[in-house]
Amino acid sequence: MAENNHYVIVGSGVASVNAAKAIRDHDGEAQISIFGEESALPYNRVKLSKGLFTDLHSEKVLIKKEKWFRENRITVHDSTRIASIDTEKKAVMTVDGQTIAYHKLLLCTGATNRKLSLQGASLSNVHNIRDRRDADKFKNALRIGDRICVIGGGIQGLETAWSLIQSGYPVTIIEAGSRLMPRQLDAQSSAMLMKKAVEFGAEVRLGQGVKRIIGTSRAEGIELEDGSTLACEHVVYSIGVIPNIALAREADLEVGTGIIVNDQMQTNNIHIYAAGDCAEFQGKVDGLWGCAIEQGKVAGANMANHKAVYQRPVPMTLSNTFNTPLFSIGLVEEQQCDNSITDSAQERYKRIFMKNSSLCGAIAFESVAASLPYKAAIEQSLNLDGIDFEICDVEEVMNEVTRRLQ
Repeated sequence: MAENNHYVIVGSGVASVNAAKAIRDHDGEAQISIFGEESALPYNRVKLSKGLFTDLHSEKVLIKKEKWFRENRITVHDSTRIASIDTEKKAVMTVDGQTIAYHKLLLCTGATNRKLSLQGASLSNVHNIRDRRDADKFKNALRIGDRICVIGGGIQGLETAWSLIQSGYPVTIIEAGSRLMPRQLDAQSSAMLMKKAVEFGAEVRLGQGVKRIIGTSRAEGIELEDGSTLACEHVVYSIGVIPNIALAREADLEVGTGIIVNDQMQTNNIHIYAAGDCAEFQGKVDGLWGCAIEQGKVAGANMANHKAVYQRPVPMTLSNTFNTPLFSIGLVEEQQCDNSITDSAQERYKRIFMKNSSLCGAIAFESVAASLPYKAAIEQSLNLDGIDFEICDVEEVMNEVTRRLQ
């Protein structure tokens, strides 16, 4: 009977590609179909901010090339929106009325960017980039010398600002919180990153929310909460995302902020799974690239009857904005840790966080390669008993960590 199985995946992001691969690894015969709303093969969304001015339509941005889908007999139906799910009949319906039966269904419906809800948010030249069309529209609207206000000082906002600065545009970054990358950095590392941003010509406004966007037909500037104004020709914002759960909710699946799943990525309907930015596990939507990959793999394996359990990966952010390589791994909240050690020289900064006598987090102005021992120690909850944190610096602790990892 196995060859009649049809695995249907709704959404074409990184979770769906990893799920399709996992299904194929465990089931060589079944039919696998991915339905995506965009008119393209699944691509790497991270490139939309990191590589804004590269060719976003080249094969380089694809998660897998066309040949891979062909060889693995995975059919991608692009430009196709699924309108509803009939859980009784085990079928999905497309917007244009087709009915597709499934044996197992995976929802990778992703998330939508949180919209600005303030005066002027709908003016032309106010941009919010979620897909390639948004990026193209933004790039086509830019003229040499245009000033751009970037609202949001998180990783995505900073990557967008850095892409713009590298392409020669004057940029102002506006962050309502007291520091840049507040989720990943502490006060000192954030201040160092801000100094770098300013050295590269960015203007940075912290601790200021936006009151309104000024303009009649198009954006002409921004008014901040303190009444000061910034003139600009474009506004681009990045203020978080909201999981797409409407399809699941209408099918009576259990939802919270996201589509609620267990550790096998299964919803409250045994034939339906969810993964990626739309999925909520243990009360939390991860919304991270690494988590989406892992969730996709786990969902696909379980759909193909190969038991796998989701373990949340240690969160890790790598950044190279303003020519400053840095990483932030694990838990970096002082209040939630027992102890921390900081090494800071002029341009360098390293801080490690401990909890229950093991390493739980790290922030460092270093390259990806340097992050590996930190990541391994945090993932393994490596025991640090016997190290005197009072007298050791970060380097000495990490030398011992590397020795214990071997």
